[in-house]
Amino acid sequence: MKKTLFKGAGVALVTPMKQDGSVDYETLSSLIEMQISGGTDAIIACGTTAESASMSYDERMQVIEFIVKAVDHRIPVIAGTGTNETHAAVKMSQAAQDMGADGLLVVTPYYNKTSQHGLVKHYFHIADQVDIPIITYNVPSRTGLNISAEAYAEICRHDNIVGTKEASGNISAVAKIRQVCGYNFDIYSGNDDQIVPIISLGGKGVISVLSNVLPKQTHDIVMACLNGDFKTGSELQIKYLDLINALFCDVNPIPVKQAMCLMGIPVGECRLPLCNMLPDKIEMMKNILTKHGLIK
Repeated sequence: MKKTLFKGAGVALVTPMKQDGSVDYETLSSLIEMQISGGTDAIIACGTTAESASMSYDERMQVIEFIVKAVDHRIPVIAGTGTNETHAAVKMSQAAQDMGADGLLVVTPYYNKTSQHGLVKHYFHIADQVDIPIITYNVPSRTGLNISAEAYAEICRHDNIVGTKEASGNISAVAKIRQVCGYNFDIYSGNDDQIVPIISLGGKGVISVLSNVLPKQTHDIVMACLNGDFKTGSELQIKYLDLINALFCDVNPIPVKQAMCLMGIPVGECRLPLCNMLPDKIEMMKNILTKHGLIK
């Protein structure tokens, strides 16, 4: 059996920024402690929500190393090391492994528009060069590339590729992945509004944006479902559905960083080309945060 990196809610952690755009490591340390004390089951470093696409290689590696050291084996750290150039992804993956990351999150190669055959070769080449487990990341709305069921059937055969973060939004496709890959391949929801249905198909949890603001509640949604209490899990997911939707009212991670700032968590602004939300969306976010008791 392949190694399961985590069960539950893994936070796709934001990267706090100072006014000059540099990484705010003091706040990052506080975020890590907030997540661990809130019951988060894993930390994903330098994923989409972390603005990794706007970081240099050195910055990305420094953030991963900082998070690994700060977490200090209390929960798994999964490093986002995917990019659209295979050899660069190998370099980052090997560096993250050397830093002590527990696993890797590797997004599909964007922009190049590789074939499904090339996609399989891309993942196999990376997986052959590291010894820690890999979770693939399928988010076609951002990359322009979808992992087909046929490609999943090939990818899951590699011993070092243990699962996927599915953010296609297509529940039927997730069912097909489960069919072709069996149960020795972990599926994580990449969308906070699909936690319950994906776990019903044998998913192991979520890699979450919502966890940045509600770590305990997101953990509770997942654990209720994993324990077979889908009624409670469904009720909780529906309770927070308006907040989940608000966190995607603009390009991720713009809304979640705005929400955290409104909550008094000084994560700063996103780097360009991402920019602040317009006033009407900020007002909407304030109303929803107030409704859920996150601000007064």
